Amino acid sequence: MESLKGQFLVAMPTMGDERFHEAVIYVVGHGEEGAMGLVVNQPVEDMRFADILEELGISGKDELIRLPSSVRDREVLRGGPVQRGRGFVLHSPDYFREENTYEVSDEICLTATLDILKSIAFKPEPADAVFALGYCGWGAGQLENELALNGWLTVPFSRNLLFGTALGDRYDIALAQLGITRASLSGAAGHA
Repeated sequence: MESLKGQFLVAMPTMGDERFHEAVIYVVGHGEEGAMGLVVNQPVEDMRFADILEELGISGKDELIRLPSSVRDREVLRGGPVQRGRGFVLHSPDYFREENTYEVSDEICLTATLDILKSIAFKPEPADAVFALGYCGWGAGQLENELALNGWLTVPFSRNLLFGTALGDRYDIALAQLGITRASLSGAAGHA
């Protein structure tokens, strides 16, 4: 199977795992050894970016108050069920640190260090970013099997879907990129 790295997975209605109900996942890596991705449309309830900054000691209460609301109130995503206490940032390539940043594609990078959180809070880079706690992981052949069982649709990358679309709209917009709607989804797989 061709690598799905840099594409989206959209959960089908037949997805048996409730954690992925109507999930849109950005695939960070996919190869013979397995796959990794981040759910990009499910917020962590009652948590904002300012809470993360305070919890990690990156910013004190006085500094948090002075941050623009666009930074302070940024949503924190539920990236997946694996290592839910670990943070990951998908971002534009204008922020890149040789030792810490992983280039997913020409348009998207992944960084999981405190430095990027400081940069998001106090500097103008990266221009675009989403912050998630946890990730999704698949062992060798597992994702391919789930695709064969009609658990996921694949959607080509769209910068607007990742950075310019409200979280609550991402599932429908991802489906629309394929020319389908929720109503037209079927749980039945077809194989020629």
